[in-house]
Order: sequence, then structure tokens, then C-alpha cells
Amino acid sequence: MRPFLALVLRCLDGATQALNVIGSGLILLLMILVGVDVAGRNLAGAPVAGVPELVTLSIVAIVFLQIPQALRAGRLTRSDALQGWLEPRHPGLAKWIETVFDLVSMAVIWVIVSTTWPIFTRAWERGEFIGALGDFIAPTWPVKLTILIGGSMLILQFAARILRRWIPLSPAEARP
Repeated sequence: MRPFLALVLRCLDGATQALNVIGSGLILLLMILVGVDVAGRNLAGAPVAGVPELVTLSIVAIVFLQIPQALRAGRLTRSDALQGWLEPRHPGLAKWIETVFDLVSMAVIWVIVSTTWPIFTRAWERGEFIGALGDFIAPTWPVKLTILIGGSMLILQFAARILRRWIPLSPAEARP
């Protein structure tokens, strides 16, 4: 059971890292696009059409692509004052509180994912877009899909944190 669990967790971590790389690539593309837009405005008096719309869509996508890896790497912003105080005094209680935190977080993200699903399907079916016809339009469904994928991966990473906390793997088992 433990080798299978280790394999599943490695696959999850790999998929999470892949989403993070895609998010980083999107940041790079966004930086290039904004740079070209600024240059176009200043040098030719002609901005690139749709830059504000693409920036708006990209920010949401980047957050949901990169937040699962932020959690996995321990870089998700949070207060750990209570945990830091409890850990040396009551390690078992600290472990339980951390697990409750992860379960509540999973529930909150599940609400986001489950309420985004109908919004995604509506955007897909109706061909919803952002922008102005005749100038620039971009479909909104890819960002909604990114919210669904990133949110689902975040839920899985919270579950993985719980599993790693209660079923510790040896370094050999956890190795990618």
C-alpha cells in the first residue's frame, strides 16, 4: 500500500509542478505582451489590442495554476503562530489542528470549484467572451477551466498533506 501511495503522491506532485511551469510560462508571455504594448504605445502610438483583457484573464489563470505548488512547497501564506506554539508542547494536538485546517481548506476550495462548474459550462455553451466585437475578443471558458483544474489540484494537494502527515513515507519512497 505504501509504495502505491508514494507513486500516487509523486504523480500528483509532478502534475502540480507541470501546472506551475505553465503558470510561469504564462507570466513570461504576459510580460512580453505588456512590453510590446508599452513599446507600441510609445514608439508607434498604436497599442496592442486586447492587452487589458488578456491581463485580466491571465492573472486569475496564473493564480490557479500556481497555488497548488505554493501549498506543496510550503509557500502558501498563512499564520502558524498557534501551530508553532503547540508543536513542542502538544505535538498530537498540533497535528490534529493542522488536519482540521486542511479539511476546512478543502471544503472552501470545493465550494469554489463546484460553483465554477456551471459558470464554465455556460461560458463554453454560449461562447462567452471578454472584449469588444470588432476590436478584440477572447473566450472566458479557458480561465474557468483553469479555475476548475487548479482548484481540483489544490484540493488534492491538501489531501496529500493530510496523508503525508499521518502516513509518513521514507525518503526512498517519497523520492521522485
